[in-house]
Amino acid sequence: MAKYLVIVESPAKAKTIKRYLGPNYMVKASMGHVIDLPKSQLGVDVEHDFEPKYITIRGKGPVLKELKTAAKKATKIFLAADPDREGEAIAWHLARALGVDETTECRVVFNEITKDAIKESFKHPRKINHDLVDAQQARRILDRLVGYGMSPLL
Repeated sequence: MAKYLVIVESPAKAKTIKRYLGPNYMVKASMGHVIDLPKSQLGVDVEHDFEPKYITIRGKGPVLKELKTAAKKATKIFLAADPDREGEAIAWHLARALGVDETTECRVVFNEITKDAIKESFKHPRKINHDLVDAQQARRILDRLVGYGMSPLL
């Protein structure tokens, strides 16, 4: 049984990375974002410091359930979403949903999917970069505020 759970965004990446890491690692795909602002409402509390209201994306419940089941079996979880602000936000949402301690070095990033790059990245896990998460949230909230305000006019 695998000791470590690694979560990436794409099933194709998961399959390749699993081959590189070996039997101690279970590699699963989140299929991108699993948590986001609701589509049917603003999703931002403008009266309380623009606090976002996140929900599980419709249709992503089974993916999240599968990840939670796998997380219960793992001794350590590594979040290996893409190395950009969207990937950082995905990692942050997954950490919160799966009960991963964000202060631990649970984030693994790599810029290429080669055996050497993957192996090296697991030697240097890091904490979730909250500056990138905040940047993604700010962009998402601003998009929502402007988009919801402008859509009826357009």
